[in-house]
Amino acid sequence: MKILLAEDTIDLNNALTTVLKHEEYDVDNVFDGQEALEHLDVDSYDCIILDVMMPKKDGIEVLTTLREKHILTPVLMLTAKSEIEDRVAGLDAGADDYLTKPFAIKELLARVRALTRRKTDYSTNDLTYKNIKLNAASLELSSENTVRLSIKEFELLQVLILNNERYLEVPYLIEKVWNNDGAVKPDTVSLYISYLKRKLFAVSSSVEIVGDMENGYKLD
Repeated sequence: MKILLAEDTIDLNNALTTVLKHEEYDVDNVFDGQEALEHLDVDSYDCIILDVMMPKKDGIEVLTTLREKHILTPVLMLTAKSEIEDRVAGLDAGADDYLTKPFAIKELLARVRALTRRKTDYSTNDLTYKNIKLNAASLELSSENTVRLSIKEFELLQVLILNNERYLEVPYLIEKVWNNDGAVKPDTVSLYISYLKRKLFAVSSSVEIVGDMENGYKLD
């Protein structure tokens, strides 16, 4: 699974990145809030770990921005502060969990596992369409190259492949991929479509996603 780690303390960032990769997570690590937002503009993750106190943009600013964009990825906040007000501020901004420094690595891993549990079932069969292959075990999209997908990217592309002959309207995609989660807006679907378009381009596939929010989307 894919994790974005934003922590400005270099030693802690490197240590957490090493541990998470050892646990077989795919990790992008950044050192300030602005860099975190730049990653979130172009990629999708299964979990985001945000330090509260970071340069350029702090963790609360990053969290507020991504929730405003209807990015619902689970967020674990890290902070050196233990005051109740700080924890409440993060939770009110949309954090899913909070961990106060110093913390045990085992506790962080347990919280990450809890946040990244797959909440929906999907087919365990590999899928192919034209010159792309979707690997259910590794969540990888392959053509001339291979990239790792987040769970929601995988589920969205799976639905598009299984229904490749017709345009799928946004409400249908919200039902199938997000289980009619009331927090999911059409902009969320549009954002994930943009993620998948970049991934299809990255693997040099001849397949592309066509359509729009009004008329729906399909593979072509």
